Amino acid sequence: MFTGIVVGVGSVVALRRGRGGARLEVAPPRGEKPFARGESVSISGVCLTAIAAGRAFSADLSGETLSRTTLGQLRPGDAVNVERALRWGDRLSGHFVLGHVDGVALLRSVDRRRGSWIYRFGIPPGLGRYVVEKGSVALDGISVTVAARRTRTFDVAIIPETRRRTTLGLRAPGSRINFEADVFARYGRAGALGRVARNKTRTPRL
Repeated sequence: MFTGIVVGVGSVVALRRGRGGARLEVAPPRGEKPFARGESVSISGVCLTAIAAGRAFSADLSGETLSRTTLGQLRPGDAVNVERALRWGDRLSGHFVLGHVDGVALLRSVDRRRGSWIYRFGIPPGLGRYVVEKGSVALDGISVTVAARRTRTFDVAIIPETRRRTTLGLRAPGSRINFEADVFARYGRAGALGRVARNKTRTPRL
């Protein structure tokens, strides 16, 4: 479990492909404490498990992870967002992020407006019902608020601090971004729809 508050930007050391998967090695942000074996870490929004302890972070990527996220396109030197797992008692500054990427969003445009930037993204197929104006989504592991919602796109407003501390400052139109819907939007909506369906099929009392 994460909150979408990125601790810093790491750098890809290597991506070694194997049969049905790959092994990713990442150098963490400067000043970050060493990782522990078995620790859960979010790399650009994807929850991974450390298989080696120390300064560098190594994790195995399954075929599912490679097909559903952008991690399979990484190359040595690429920047990635890094967040350590939430600990009991930590302050919740973003929103609950599972690190289970739902799809990939395409960055359509970036516009400067009064000290901030408006990033426009295409809504990944089949996920539009979870994108709600003023609701939360995670983009490459970053907790953001939907500023505007259209039929096929949505906007988020990015402040200078977020651009500086994350990879969003490096992204240009055409970039592919890992997208995770808000867990409450997903399961809360599913639960409401389920109740509606049950009510419609309930046999009326005589």
